[in-house]
Amino acid sequence: MIKSILAAASVLALTGAAFAAEVEGVVTNYDAMTKMITLESGETFTVADGVELGDLQPGGRVAITYDDGTTNATSVTVVE
Repeated sequence: MIKSILAAASVLALTGAAFAAEVEGVVTNYDAMTKMITLESGETFTVADGVELGDLQPGGRVAITYDDGTTNATSVTVVE
């Protein structure tokens, strides 16, 4: 029984990781009203509620974790 529970938990953990992606780039714009970050590559991401942006500035490099298949940013990290 315990092995079954552990196996199910492992599958769920791996499934969650399969739906996340990450991109790194230079910020060209951040619109606080729409919560949209635009990168130099032209990619745009919508920042989810509760995500800390730290010292996000145009021209700064960031790493964005987002839900794969969407543009919903779940984490934004300023890269030094």
